Amino acid sequence: MTMKKTSSTILNPVITVTGIITCYYWLDILVIEWFYMFRESMITEIFRLITRAGESQWYLVGGLAGWIVFRNTSTHGSSGSLLLFSSVAASGITVNILKALLARARPKLYLENGFYGFDFFHIGYELNSFPSGHSATALSAASALAILFPRYRLLFYIAGFLVASSRVVLAEHYPGDVIAGSVLGYLTTVILYNRFFRQKMIVPGT
Repeated sequence: MTMKKTSSTILNPVITVTGIITCYYWLDILVIEWFYMFRESMITEIFRLITRAGESQWYLVGGLAGWIVFRNTSTHGSSGSLLLFSSVAASGITVNILKALLARARPKLYLENGFYGFDFFHIGYELNSFPSGHSATALSAASALAILFPRYRLLFYIAGFLVASSRVVLAEHYPGDVIAGSVLGYLTTVILYNRFFRQKMIVPGT
């Protein structure tokens, strides 16, 4: 499968940044306050399960295991597994660096103490909201799996967006955090695929 150019309309940096800024000034607080009202509902419990799919260890271990299994038998399988591992790892490292530099307060600090915004160059769970790590993991993994199994790419992206959305539903991240993390995850996979994996992977059905 040929990935679209990163300058596509959906992922245009100007549009992405504009969306994040719009969320920060006009939407983030409104959305989080709305979902916070339903924090004890059944739908919230469902999304608590969904959000676990955004934990990076599943894809790091799975990608590494796939590479070990297929490295001597399938170039497509081994390269795809390595793409999955490297995409999740690279996006995760990038996210953690940005979190430490920007130190955006999580919704919890606003909901409980009224603090909203950034406290640059501070490290701590309550100050690492931007960008969303679960969202970056979900979209980097979904994009890698979509390349590896192109017939099911729609399902992978739907799953990825569900995981990313769960962070807002659970009031763990603001919408702007999720947008940033999702785009970062997607772009990480696109860049790694085009730079290091395209020539090594023969994708069935393309």
